[in-house]
Amino acid sequence: MATNIDRKFRLRMSAQNWLFVLLLIAFAGLVSYAAREYKKEWDVSLNARNTLSQATTDMLGQLSGPVNITSYSTGQEDLRKLVRDFLAPYQRLKPDINLSFIDPREQPKLAQAAGVQVNGEMVVEYGKRSENIATLTEQQFANVLMRLARGAERKVMSLDGHGERVIDGKANHDLGLFGRQLENKGFATGPLNLSLAQEVPDDLKILIIAGPKVDLLPHEVKKIKTWIDKGGNLLWLIDQEPLRGLQPIADIFGLVLNSGTVVDPSAQLINASPTMAVATGYGQHPIAKNFTLNTILPFARSIAVDDSRDWRDTPLIEVAPRGWLEMSAIGDSVTFDKGKDTPGPITVGIALERTVNDRSQRVVIIGSGHFLANQYVGLVGNMDMGINIANWLAGDENLITIQPRSTLDSSLTLSRVSMMFIIYGFLLALPLTFLATGATIWWRRRRKA
Repeated sequence: MATNIDRKFRLRMSAQNWLFVLLLIAFAGLVSYAAREYKKEWDVSLNARNTLSQATTDMLGQLSGPVNITSYSTGQEDLRKLVRDFLAPYQRLKPDINLSFIDPREQPKLAQAAGVQVNGEMVVEYGKRSENIATLTEQQFANVLMRLARGAERKVMSLDGHGERVIDGKANHDLGLFGRQLENKGFATGPLNLSLAQEVPDDLKILIIAGPKVDLLPHEVKKIKTWIDKGGNLLWLIDQEPLRGLQPIADIFGLVLNSGTVVDPSAQLINASPTMAVATGYGQHPIAKNFTLNTILPFARSIAVDDSRDWRDTPLIEVAPRGWLEMSAIGDSVTFDKGKDTPGPITVGIALERTVNDRSQRVVIIGSGHFLANQYVGLVGNMDMGINIANWLAGDENLITIQPRSTLDSSLTLSRVSMMFIIYGFLLALPLTFLATGATIWWRRRRKA
């Protein structure tokens, strides 16, 4: 009887063990399937540097068709692994990013033909265009992709010859930093002197007028007017100064310029002068779609248009909801004069659009030339807003996005003294201290014994 019980017990235990094994295998299979079908990652690195920014993610979604990348790197596995790891997040979002390797020592003619100069340099091809990149950062790579996605190079020129803020200038009041960023995004930039040029070039995508200091000659104004009448796109940055002969251009848009300077008390929250108008809200327009950054417009003026014109106008930037338009001269202290000043919010930027010869003509007018000047363009979202404006004026609104973040420098550089302290401290002094402490404890216990 006991034998039968033991036999049944062993059979039951054996069945339970086999059932456990089968359930364990099934569970492992389900976990394997879930791991293959559903991926979840956590980036705990500084500045989330291993995760692509939303701007880069959005831009990758705009790329239709494969991106072919050739890395000209020697057979060193650590270098090639660095390239693979860098591109892995991009390939997860866009699987048709194809990567191949060529050893420049084995294929020197191919490397020379591709213009490769350093080990590890990549050639990125999209559509019928290609570009080389040697620095593996998100911002650099995103700029390359944006330039390739733009297709043909877009030409942007700033009016020159009258003391304007020029797009390649290095002075604080110039637009050089903005121009350099435009070049990074695939634009070709340069000044335009209409006293020398016969006319505004037909292939010019955007003309920038930014604060002339002396009057334009009538024939120069006529060239600009003719170009606008043909459908040219314009970015006009207007300071507090007179229009310097450009009133005929203002009349084209029905532009209404009120005197006075915007005063924004909220600027004190960032320890800035009240003449630094802070924009926290934007109009319903592609330029400002999903744009959440503040922009700073120093010494801004009010911008408005006559609604009876044939342009479709949209308020683009409004500032100083708790401020006002100061009609008196700006002194050490300013106060709101109810009978004289205009309460906020104040519109300081507008976007205009109309159809000319079956295509869209676009104009943006901003009431602050300081907005994109070298001295202020780095403030908060000024550069991002400027690039968005340029993309919209060039007809590339699909590339409008907040710019990819730059990677923080997370490297640690130690002096020779610090390195020697760490080496001798942790590899010699600390172990000897532990040994001495242990020997002392052992000796005391032995004496007590």
